[in-house]
Amino acid sequence: MKKLLLLIFLPLAGCGWPDNLIAFVGVGTNVASVTTIQRTPADALYSWLTGRDCSAVRLDQGKTYCRPVEPPPEPPVYCTRGLGAVNCWADPATVPGHPRGVADGPSGLTAEQEANRVRTWP
Repeated sequence: MKKLLLLIFLPLAGCGWPDNLIAFVGVGTNVASVTTIQRTPADALYSWLTGRDCSAVRLDQGKTYCRPVEPPPEPPVYCTRGLGAVNCWADPATVPGHPRGVADGPSGLTAEQEANRVRTWP
């Protein structure tokens, strides 16, 4: 407890903090934040204010400063079985008779996937 009080009142004594200690604490803060959240404190503040995912780490990796907004995925082609072949259609509404597709799977993103695609930071 005495050490904590000493640290609190030390700047008030007129001596101040040594310059190299302040620089060391600043570098330590940057290193800690880059290793934990992949951005500097300034990057975190800018990302929080803009809602975009921005980081100097991205620049170091040769990418843009802010992560680009991902476009929605293109709708998958609709393929049906034919005589000895698979026929693919760009628009399922134009398929005569509406046969069952070869790959019956989801044709779009779920609400959770869409929310993840358009998320902001943090």
